[in-house]
Amino acid sequence: QVQLVESGGGLVQPGGSLRLSCAASGITFSSYVMRWYRQAPGKERELVATITSTGGSTTYADSVKGRFTISRDNAKNTVDLQMNSLKPEDTAVYYCNALHLVLRYNYWGQGTQVTVSS
Repeated sequence: QVQLVESGGGLVQPGGSLRLSCAASGITFSSYVMRWYRQAPGKERELVATITSTGGSTTYADSVKGRFTISRDNAKNTVDLQMNSLKPEDTAVYYCNALHLVLRYNYWGQGTQVTVSS
């Protein structure tokens, strides 16, 4: 059974930091591209950050570039999202996603709420 379990969300003031973590089980983690998405109320789900299966390459949405950092540990089957200089517009539910590029398997976590507010 595949599970992606996010943690680390919460309430933070503007300018603050949070670190999200996603623990994967039931998949060969090192074979998957890992991504973080977010969805704010009334808006479509947005791709925030991507990291390749080896961790050798990362990409970011323009809205978070320079503030967020995605990383992974293939020995621990985890992917993290370090979020700095948070803004109110970063408020959303953040989802972890695992994608196998060849087999096209695509899995989602249940999401973790991030609220940026004073």
